[in-house]
Amino acid sequence: MKHWYLLLITGLLFIALSIWVFMTPIASFLALAWVFSIGFVIAGLSEIIYSIANRKELRSWGWYLTGGILTFLIGFHLSLRPELTALVLCYYIAFWLLFRSIMQIGNAFEIKDIGIKNWGWVFVFGLLGVVAALILLWNPVITSITVIYWLSFGILSYGILQIVLAFEFRKLKVKIENIKDGVREFLSR
Repeated sequence: MKHWYLLLITGLLFIALSIWVFMTPIASFLALAWVFSIGFVIAGLSEIIYSIANRKELRSWGWYLTGGILTFLIGFHLSLRPELTALVLCYYIAFWLLFRSIMQIGNAFEIKDIGIKNWGWVFVFGLLGVVAALILLWNPVITSITVIYWLSFGILSYGILQIVLAFEFRKLKVKIENIKDGVREFLSR
């Protein structure tokens, strides 16, 4: 449990970041738009590679390839037009989520056919994804503000978690040192 204080520092930094995100929602949304565009590019490339590498094993490899190409193109387009990205990010996310959720509904039936018993969970979460996508399409302005505030809350929660872990690890370090001291004392007799 060396360097437990690094978690404390990380927690404090995340709390500061959450305050910044909460206090500057527009700048935070622009930063989030940039992160999404880069994330979409990386995810798209990853899925393209995955689909091609597994084309002989997956019946639905073409859907993975299509999804990867779509995700890559969306990310590339978003990275070229940051002002457009900020304006329509929720629409992009909504259509991406809608496509992915419909794909998961199809995957649920595919895994049902190969005998996986918990296919229903994949189906249910696919349906929930469709509902979430429709909500995003319904009101993107409210959605973008809500996303930023939930992001702030998530970052704050993570920061608090890091601080709690830091102090727990500090306690554990003290206990380990006490045990080591006890063992040394016992062995030196």
